[in-house]
Amino acid sequence: MNQATTASGSTAANESGLGYAVRQRIRSGGWTGHTSGLAERQVQGNVVILPEKQANDFLRFCQRNPKPCPVLAVSEPGSFGLPTLGKDIDIRTDVPTYRIWREGELVEEVHDIRALWQPDWVTFILGCSFSFEQALMDDGISLRHVQQGRNVAMFKTDVMTEPAGDFHGPLVVTMRPMTAADAIRAVQITSRFPNVHGAPVHLGDPRLIGIHDLSRPDYGDPVEVLPHEIPVFWACGVTPQAAILQAKPPICITHSPGCMLVTDLLNHHLSTF
Repeated sequence: MNQATTASGSTAANESGLGYAVRQRIRSGGWTGHTSGLAERQVQGNVVILPEKQANDFLRFCQRNPKPCPVLAVSEPGSFGLPTLGKDIDIRTDVPTYRIWREGELVEEVHDIRALWQPDWVTFILGCSFSFEQALMDDGISLRHVQQGRNVAMFKTDVMTEPAGDFHGPLVVTMRPMTAADAIRAVQITSRFPNVHGAPVHLGDPRLIGIHDLSRPDYGDPVEVLPHEIPVFWACGVTPQAAILQAKPPICITHSPGCMLVTDLLNHHLSTF
């Protein structure tokens, strides 16, 4: 094996091991904030944990709404490991901040759910737009929320998802301001990543999808859109949280918006071409 091959293999191993290191930091309580820009080459995932009784309806909801709910992994009931996504993942401890929902009401945010864990719980990991952000930045497209150390801005729209059982509600989107030229390139790049929301769902006038004030996101942090830029919107993995409000399961656990599960998978592994 030549030196270049050795160096390349070492780099890939180091990148893969970074996900494990980040999860250990989160598990120990050393990181409780959003994960945008953290372990930027690792695949990150949205989290939904439901009792098995509601899991089948939710899986059908994801299948009918693949843009906001691209499924990366589904656990066996009661299992808190996700071996296809990484080494020694413990979904009870490895997300920076969890949201606890009861009967559709957000009742608490916590950093550890071991005390709540039930043997019939099923974990869903859904693709996250953070995974295509590195591809955008590698192509020279700047992302203001990353530059400013902020969470991405997220908005509820008036576009309705396809219902499944009791799960239904509005599409949630993320917004990134870009020049028109960068927006065109972003469509091309993110189209290669259907497992993490793919191409944008809307560009330009936010009122056309029911958003009336970009300075007041429903989740995340506001980001300024400059006069020479347009807002570009992608489907968002927070959409299930809006559906949970309608379905009102007896209990549900999700990530807090922006606080994702960091996996061992590398973003470029999800590219379809």
